[in-house]
Amino acid sequence: MNWSVRPESFATPEATRLRRAYYAEVAGRYWHRPATEAEIDAGLAEDPPDGLVPPTGEFVVGRYGGEAAACGGVRLLAWRTGPPAAELTRVYVTPAARGTGGGGALLAALEAAARGLGARRIVLDTRLDLVEARGLYGKHGYGEIPAYGEPGPYSEIWYGKRLTD
Repeated sequence: MNWSVRPESFATPEATRLRRAYYAEVAGRYWHRPATEAEIDAGLAEDPPDGLVPPTGEFVVGRYGGEAAACGGVRLLAWRTGPPAAELTRVYVTPAARGTGGGGALLAALEAAARGLGARRIVLDTRLDLVEARGLYGKHGYGEIPAYGEPGPYSEIWYGKRLTD
């Protein structure tokens, strides 16, 4: 089976299903218990697209064998110095599709989108307990960088990568 990753509205039923699964997993790990449907609903209500549409960003859905199994977004950041940057956000591959190349396909599509938006580097923040995500970023050339935002319960480690043409 092959992966295909394409831009898709943040609000389509498949994108919403993937975002719900993402939130359920990251919240459940954080709280050390399964997230309730009400908690997922509340989290998604506080999860606007935040510029994940052109010309400031893009949201993508990855399909494995035709089934929606991954999602992620990229948005431009305003920096005072240095080359233009974009931030990865909401990167998720369903557990059943992990290890099939979907994470790499997702990152390649998001990096291409960031380049298309004019970014020359890409950054992200994540939590220490999200070891699969951290492994994916390291495998694809992301290195640890100084914090570019405030540390908090959801931002414990920062990664970055220079984008080349």
